[in-house]
Amino acid sequence: METEKKMWRTDQGTLLDVVVDRAAMESRLADCTTVERVWLLTLLGRGDEAITEGRGLLETSEDPFNALLVLAHAYQRTYQWRQAARLHEEALRLAHTRTREALVRHQIGRRLFDEGLYAAAAAEFDWAQDLYRHAGRTRQAETSRQAKDRALKIHAQAMPR
Repeated sequence: METEKKMWRTDQGTLLDVVVDRAAMESRLADCTTVERVWLLTLLGRGDEAITEGRGLLETSEDPFNALLVLAHAYQRTYQWRQAARLHEEALRLAHTRTREALVRHQIGRRLFDEGLYAAAAAEFDWAQDLYRHAGRTRQAETSRQAKDRALKIHAQAMPR
């Protein structure tokens, strides 16, 4: 995970994952799982490839939960909100644990944030924070809290005075 932190980071203003070391990330493409490959392709801006490979992954996955999430991420990064939302809803049905549901809720929040629906995003981040907290995942709960605070701040700034 430490290596990944050097290759990418989450921008606190936009909540988007951004590439820090493109060459390192591209070198990982040949030596990673299929789920990770779809995620890497998405971050590298190769959305069409990510969607194609993500669809194939989804068709062959015995447990499609992670495939749904990385494919939803690829759709989200290519502004295909409806397809991403459909996959997020399907992932929610397959979550079966607080931690997995929290992960989906956080990703839904990020999608809504990207769409400019900041109040709705804050509600999803709040839900994710609560689920993570009850599951004992303090670091993830804090990440969701920070995202919620960012969404609420932007929402408040956008409100007419």
